[in-house]
Amino acid sequence: MLEEVERWLSARSWSVADRPIQQLLAAKHATGQSVSVVLPALDEEATVGDIVTVIRRDLMGRVPLVDEIVVVDSGSSDRTSAVAAAAGARVVHRDAILPRIPAVPGKGEVLWRSLLVTGGDIVCFVDADLREFSADFVSGIVGPLLTDPDVHLVKAMYDRPLGAAAGQGGRVTELMARPLLNMHWPQLAGFVQPLGGEYAARRSLLEQLPFPVGYGVELGMLVDSLHLVGLDALAQVDVGVRRHRHQDGQALGRMSAAIYRTAQLRLARGHLVRPSLIQFERGADGFEPRTYSVDTEERPPMTEIAEYAARRVA
Repeated sequence: MLEEVERWLSARSWSVADRPIQQLLAAKHATGQSVSVVLPALDEEATVGDIVTVIRRDLMGRVPLVDEIVVVDSGSSDRTSAVAAAAGARVVHRDAILPRIPAVPGKGEVLWRSLLVTGGDIVCFVDADLREFSADFVSGIVGPLLTDPDVHLVKAMYDRPLGAAAGQGGRVTELMARPLLNMHWPQLAGFVQPLGGEYAARRSLLEQLPFPVGYGVELGMLVDSLHLVGLDALAQVDVGVRRHRHQDGQALGRMSAAIYRTAQLRLARGHLVRPSLIQFERGADGFEPRTYSVDTEERPPMTEIAEYAARRVA
């Protein structure tokens, strides 16, 4: 391991217990920073309501740490929006944000658009499929941003069980993202969960970053943040155990392809590979090929969007 990474792990890896909630409240009051929580959601009616309820109860009711909760629905066919609204979130549909730019499917698309409908100085992203959710996922990753002005982005780290197997949930992380980071961006090799969907960052950083529209958003954000603000501005916090809905192997293959493409663009800024993936499914006549396009589009930094600039002036 690089000496720089060893030092970073010692200086920029914490536990949620390292910053008691009263310390965070004092820092929030002293600095005047506001906190937005964003949940990107697609057909998550089974879990989104519980997540919103916990955040509102523990971090808005019991203590005033979070200023707003926004659920961005990216086209759910179930009751995701209704459940989230009933739990107390402000629900915004992806297509209603910046309508002059037609929306495309993808998680990164939703996160990028969320910057236009939130106001927090600190923006905290939380996946909407988490089970047994704890408010520590939010307070843990927001904490360093409130207490340390030199920190700009914080990732959650946690155990990810797969069924009864401990630590086996991060399959794309171990098979795709971690090898890529170790080989091409070894400074980022210390991140335990580089693809985790729970992270917080200063708006001043997020608005300068391009956003891959699909599953490459987390890797792209880490790599671009490293180049923009440096390793010491990045951190991670242990928040315990993350339980969520796991995807099947073929879905993970498509996710891996998008992540590889995101990495390849950052390595070469070119178009060196065919942006499609062939997978196989057994049909009536044997294995049949299915071709899926790989997310290649990226949204520009939000500071380049006229509507965002106009909102800041107003």
